[in-house]
Amino acid sequence: METKTDGGSAAVSSEELAAIEDEEVLNKMLDNAGDFDERRMIRTALRDLMKKKRDKREKERGSRQQDLRQQGLGKGATTGSAVSTGRASMNQQASTNKPTGQSSPSASTPFNRTAGSPTSPAAASVQKCPAAAVPNAKNVKQMLLDWCRAKTEPYEGVKIQNFSSSWKDGIAFCALVHRFFPDAFEYSILNPNKPRDNFQLAFNTAERLAGCPPLLDPDDLVRMKEPDWKCVYTYIQEFYRCLVEKGLVKTKKRL
Repeated sequence: METKTDGGSAAVSSEELAAIEDEEVLNKMLDNAGDFDERRMIRTALRDLMKKKRDKREKERGSRQQDLRQQGLGKGATTGSAVSTGRASMNQQASTNKPTGQSSPSASTPFNRTAGSPTSPAAASVQKCPAAAVPNAKNVKQMLLDWCRAKTEPYEGVKIQNFSSSWKDGIAFCALVHRFFPDAFEYSILNPNKPRDNFQLAFNTAERLAGCPPLLDPDDLVRMKEPDWKCVYTYIQEFYRCLVEKGLVKTKKRL
């Protein structure tokens, strides 16, 4: 079976699709695909590529761990000293990279963005999620939900049905951001059982690469049984607008 390339002028077979090792190329082809069979072939190639990268990464990790074990047997006490030095270096780097507005000494990872906030997370959440009053809001909401589904369609573990429960483990946020910035992080190693890390990764990447302000607080989200749909909808709407401003999404309608 064959499909069309971006320009639509040349046929591409399933074997040629399998030989493509650039997720961005496959994503663009999926966006430009005209019929169901073409999209199905490209989605299959994209999933196979992500699995191939995941398997390669796991193999490399196993090889590194084996090398480290072998080195540890020969170095003895020297290894302990090296580990301590490495930890000190990591702590120093985390302290250097911490935003100036955060004064809490416990913020040792990039996932803590709310330390030192003068208001409680609950109050901040209320302030950040104003009710949206726009004409024909129901249709706009459905259009944005359909857009999210289309962009995350190739990603395993993501099934967007609404703006609440579908986003509670953070994986959907990561998939949506990864679709536009595939080199920013390795999607295949994300863990749905670590929602706070997933939220923080997605929001940090969206802020850094798309200029999208972090309207949601990971700590607030993990405390909820399900995210407030108005908060998620507001954030996704802002992310969409940032992509439009950067020319990553071309549309005549603003959501």
